[in-house]
Formats: sequence, C-alpha cells, structure tokens
Amino acid sequence: MDNNPISKIVDWYNDAKKSEINDPDAITLATVDKSGFPNIRTVLLRKIDNDSFVFFTNYNSQKGREIANNNKIAFSFHWKTLAKQIRIRGLAERENTVIADDYYNSRALGSRIGAWASKQSEVLKNREELIERIDFMKKKFKSNPPRPEFWGGIRIRPLSIEFWKEGEFRLHERELWQRLTVDEPWSINNLYP
Repeated sequence: MDNNPISKIVDWYNDAKKSEINDPDAITLATVDKSGFPNIRTVLLRKIDNDSFVFFTNYNSQKGREIANNNKIAFSFHWKTLAKQIRIRGLAERENTVIADDYYNSRALGSRIGAWASKQSEVLKNREELIERIDFMKKKFKSNPPRPEFWGGIRIRPLSIEFWKEGEFRLHERELWQRLTVDEPWSINNLYP
C-alpha cells in the first residue's frame, strides 16, 4: 500500500472528474472564528500536491481572517455520483509564491478585476457600489491587473484524512489516516461505520 494517502485522494478525484456534472474540485471548508464558532462554505480546491492542498482567496475575507487567527482547518470532498467522501483536517498557511501568481494570471480578466473590486465579506450597501468599483478597477488596470497583495493561496497540510465509501445497509467503509505533525509517518486504521 502507498504510504501517502494523497495518492488515493488523487485517484478518487480523477474518478470524480469523469462522473460529477459540476465542480468535482468543490470542497466544504470549515474555519473557526474568534469566538470559537465554526463557519463553513464551499470553495474550489485548485491544487493537490504530494503533501498538501491549495485553494485561493482574498486574505481579508472572513475565511482569510479566521485562518490568520487560527490555522487549524478542515474540509471535505463529497462525490454523490461515486458514493464517496473524504474528510481532511490540518494546518493552513499562506501560499504567496509564484504558485499564487500563476493561478491568478490564469484566471479570466473579469475574475482578476473582481479580486481587486470586491471587499470580500464586508457589508455591501447596494449592487451599484460593486459595479462602480469594478468599473474603476477596469479603468485603472486596463487589461493586466497584477495579483493584489491581499489575495493568494491557502495551503493545507493534512494531519488527518478519512476515506468514506458507501456500503450496503449503511455498513460504510471508513479508513482513517492520522499523524501528529506534518513530518511524521501516517498511521492507518479502519473505523466502524
């Protein structure tokens, strides 16, 4: 058996790309606010490396601020067409390197302008305010807006990964990979459904 659970995640993800109609890279991401309350939302996971996962966001957004305050994070994939789910818990860090630049520059111009125009998670008085900000940024940057300093990647280094596969009579298959630090080898256990 491969000693890296991310290989199995890539296999399942590649299967999902063939069967999921929309966004096989959609994950449900959980962060915790300063009061200890969890927040969840769906984001798109854009990169799977040998030892980590990366999504991109505005660092001033609610999730960005919460991650800066508490880098413990969790997310899950759920692929209904495969009857499979993966739950991951780990530690988050900013990914502000050429990886963030490359991804930002691969986005459509409207999305790059939108990154500048949106004060993500702040109160919006009305839609016209956003449209005015978009128009201003279009004029300011024309066709080549640089990546904003407040926008980039979040890299998640996993400490716990659970694979779940639907079973008959709700006798699901569950396999848990765990480690205490990102430098340790993984331990693997099967769990009761």
